Amino acid sequence: MAEGELHPVVKLAKEAVESYVRERKTPKPKELTPEMRERAGVFVSLHKHGQLRGCIGTFEPAKDNVAEEIIANAISSSTMDPRFPPVAASELDDLEYSVDILTRPEPVADISQLDPKEYGVIVESGWKKGLLLPDLEGVDSVEEQIAICRLKAGISPAETVSLYRFQVRRFEQQVVTDNNG
Repeated sequence: MAEGELHPVVKLAKEAVESYVRERKTPKPKELTPEMRERAGVFVSLHKHGQLRGCIGTFEPAKDNVAEEIIANAISSSTMDPRFPPVAASELDDLEYSVDILTRPEPVADISQLDPKEYGVIVESGWKKGLLLPDLEGVDSVEEQIAICRLKAGISPAETVSLYRFQVRRFEQQVVTDNNG
């Protein structure tokens, strides 16, 4: 890839958001790269000026392939994250995209099998589930990961939980800076 060129996974997320926000159209994937042909859970995160602007995803595959997961979750991240208002067309040039393709979650016997830099965590109690991606800025311990997951899912600290871990392949938009000025 040339400098400034987006990885096809990130490019698809960006195209989906821009097409939907500008025209209310859901694009169809054109060319599927090998990772886009797989079936996996996918999270799409949007950042604006370094701050989270939206993040929606699927724990496990809900679509026929990763490309369709990316499109659906990119649009949801820009329009349905309850923490933020929908993205406006005027914001599109300020957005940066990150796409995480998840491995299948595996049960964890205890927290010694977790590492916040390497593994994402799913905390489950009955029908309530909370997920946190790995390697997030400001999350440095397994205990923090689990506490955030409990909070997201509405699971009290007293409730017994099942833990799962997963890894991600993260594709990020590279911010190109001009060092000549």
